[in-house]
Amino acid sequence: MSEPDWLTWAREMQAIAQTGLAFTQDQYDRERYIALRDLSARIFATYTDISAERIAALFAGETGYATPKTDVRAAVFDMEDRLLMVRETADHNRWTLPGGWADTNVTAAENAVKEVAEESGYQVTVTKLAALWDRTRQAHPNGVFSCYKLFFLCDLTGGAPATSIETSEVGWFAESDIPPDLSEGRVLPAQIRRMFDHRRNPDLPTDFE
Repeated sequence: MSEPDWLTWAREMQAIAQTGLAFTQDQYDRERYIALRDLSARIFATYTDISAERIAALFAGETGYATPKTDVRAAVFDMEDRLLMVRETADHNRWTLPGGWADTNVTAAENAVKEVAEESGYQVTVTKLAALWDRTRQAHPNGVFSCYKLFFLCDLTGGAPATSIETSEVGWFAESDIPPDLSEGRVLPAQIRRMFDHRRNPDLPTDFE
């Protein structure tokens, strides 16, 4: 499933405006880049149910050279080759792999370990970068910003199930029992199947696109 042209163009306009505002020294250019950013917000508002004002405020908070955001996901397996999943309260309690936006001053792998602890109560060690995918190429629901998704294979080392402000349930699932109500903005069925492939065959190379 490819993204609509309007989304690709509006996202590119926002990135051009953000980068231009980061480097220009000319006041007239600043005004032009702000106008371009506002035009991008109006395009988003036309095709979504979010107001142009809200989107413009979101864009205004993005500064510096525009680069993709980084989402980190942890595929944690237990000794029975079951996969750890959590219900995400921010998405109607749908199931997903533990994870989220990568924090600064923490490596991507450390982010994965931290997210698992915060969202599920378990401690893990990272064993492999299984995939680095561009969200737009993976048929996720449309997103405002460009995003890279990193999937790490992890082994369970300790802890106990515990929900958090972000999660309402913690569970372990065999490949044949993956729940159907997935938070597809975060993880897709094909991605989960691929994590099981990597679990069965540790020598598989890292997936990327």
